[in-house]
Amino acid sequence: MRQTNFALALLAAAALTACGGSDSNNSAAPAKPVFAAQISFGDSLSDVGTYAVGTVAALGGGKYTINGNNIAINPALHGKNWTELMAAQMGLAAPCAAVTGLDGVAAQGFAVPVVKNLTCTGYAQGGSRVTNPVGPGNKLTGAAIGQLTYPLVQQVADHLQRAGGLFKSTDIVYVLAGGNDALALLGQLTAAATAAGNAAGAKAGGAALIDTLSTSLASGATNPATAKTAIATAMATEAARAGSTSTTIVQVGVGTAAAQPGNLAVGNPAVYGPMVAAATTAANAAGAAAGAAAGAAYGAANGPALVPVMAQAGADLAALIRTQIIGKGATHVVLLNLPDLGSSPSGKSQSASSQQLIAGMVSGFNIALRVGIDGLDDKILFVDVFTASQNQVLNPAAYGISNATTPACGPNALGTTSLVCKAGVGGNVIAGDVSHYLFADDVHPAPYGQTLIAKMVADSLIARGWL
Repeated sequence: MRQTNFALALLAAAALTACGGSDSNNSAAPAKPVFAAQISFGDSLSDVGTYAVGTVAALGGGKYTINGNNIAINPALHGKNWTELMAAQMGLAAPCAAVTGLDGVAAQGFAVPVVKNLTCTGYAQGGSRVTNPVGPGNKLTGAAIGQLTYPLVQQVADHLQRAGGLFKSTDIVYVLAGGNDALALLGQLTAAATAAGNAAGAKAGGAALIDTLSTSLASGATNPATAKTAIATAMATEAARAGSTSTTIVQVGVGTAAAQPGNLAVGNPAVYGPMVAAATTAANAAGAAAGAAAGAAYGAANGPALVPVMAQAGADLAALIRTQIIGKGATHVVLLNLPDLGSSPSGKSQSASSQQLIAGMVSGFNIALRVGIDGLDDKILFVDVFTASQNQVLNPAAYGISNATTPACGPNALGTTSLVCKAGVGGNVIAGDVSHYLFADDVHPAPYGQTLIAKMVADSLIARGWL
């Protein structure tokens, strides 16, 4: 009860600020809608516990923030996400996950049967994309946890099936998605660029090893030039053989070198050892340089193609809202655009070129999303989370944020994800007061960040006259 009261008080204060304390026009204002149910579609930013089962539950996790009611440590550490705070603000039942379960590795406690909770309308799932069913954490990506990642098209379809094919005029519907489309596309680009870099690096490193080592090994021969050609040819032939390794290539080079006229001494480990070490160092440096260049070149050539893909995802989400949410009777839809992923700790850790690409992808998504809902402003409340999230990082003190760059959660059993992050005894938050940190991990908001999202939504609802 104490936790709910805190959330209500904070949001009420935000409401008064947004209204400016004035009610001079209340007599002419239209009647505010009365909502009976809250329905949310989206991803980890709105997930109220899809994966709070198995090992995740045993670790005290289930939401992508600092989990648990930690108001005894600090009132801001309420452990709720923005959809839960909004339900409390509007006097609606606390949201619960429409589906729970995991489809991962059983030996690690990640194989938990899927359960459909027919009275719950929190459809958002960590890892979900707009239309693609394979999002981050899905077993088809190789992730052991096996997140379900039902896309928004399925989330909406599942609700319509439960609700008789229609939304009600007393439903308030929240939609926030797109982040996992960006993360998945960036992950695919990174993997492909890494593969291209590895291939180029191996080729350049192998060539450097052969050239450098053959020169050194031939230096003591009667005819160094002739010896080098023979040694390099033998090493290249071995390198082309299936199953060859750097060790076998070196062995062939040394053996060939020792067989050259006047060069028998090079077969002594004390002689060829330093040569091999120096050549290996040179080969590694050449391979690393070539690999980095090739990877960067791949990213530069193929990265821009992700912008229109993200724009299509934004258009797809707009079409889904238009046809399957508004088109199926919803009259009060709150649509949040994609936050500034480039301002997150993950985004800030990227190269300048990658940050530019991320900015383009997010912009492409948000523009297409906004354009796609034109003409529906009477039924859709559009909340610009992007601008707010950008401002929060640029001017954190104005929002009461104590840290906008460092994740509050430290390493845990699942890596660094906030899905199993918790405070208190046995917790894994970093040392110090994290109650007003913006981020829980490298992309997800800490509880205070979730409060700021709820505040923004509440302010927008009040300004529209829906709250």
